[in-house]
Amino acid sequence: MSTQGRPGRRLIQLYVGLALYGVSSALLVVAGLGLEPWGVLHQGLAGHTGLSIGTVAIIVGAAVLVLWIPLRQRPGLGTVSNVFVIGLAMNATLAVVPVVHGFTLRVPLMTGGIVLNGAATGLYIAASFGPGPRDGLMTGLHRRTGRSIRLIRTGIEVAVVVTGFVLGGTVGIGTLLYAVSIGPLAQLFLKVFAVPAASGRSTVVATGSPGHAILPE
Repeated sequence: MSTQGRPGRRLIQLYVGLALYGVSSALLVVAGLGLEPWGVLHQGLAGHTGLSIGTVAIIVGAAVLVLWIPLRQRPGLGTVSNVFVIGLAMNATLAVVPVVHGFTLRVPLMTGGIVLNGAATGLYIAASFGPGPRDGLMTGLHRRTGRSIRLIRTGIEVAVVVTGFVLGGTVGIGTLLYAVSIGPLAQLFLKVFAVPAASGRSTVVATGSPGHAILPE
């Protein structure tokens, strides 16, 4: 994946994508019908620490980044920005979005959150400023163990969902819908938001199975 061409547009995509990712995660929290895998863990930890879920997301992201050291992973601008921007955007969104009641509001909110998360993922990855801390952990373990990306990703996400659920995080229909739809959504939006290189070719080639897409969360 080349990182050449249109740095201004790529920076905008990076930070808009990260901010919208935080907004989408907050919408799933408000909907209350199930969170994305890492969101389940963050919510569970937030309930036990008294910290906001966005603050917990920042702390967990920083802790995961420390695990990069023995894996010899190198963070990029997008990696460090991911740690802070998503959590801050979550806190800001939850501070202004009111609590909703009834499925007539919660279901559309959940659906919108998942679709927005896919769009945010496409924006962020297409900017090509480095993987998020959790994806860096996944790719680092892939290189060190020789196991497939699909297996490593599945193992990590099952572990965080189970741990988050035990701690009190929300698992529901939203968690399931996120799991089955985020790959195809991310693949679609990677193509939509691909940044043309100076030669006119895209800096992102979104091909292959959506199951192999590297996602920020």
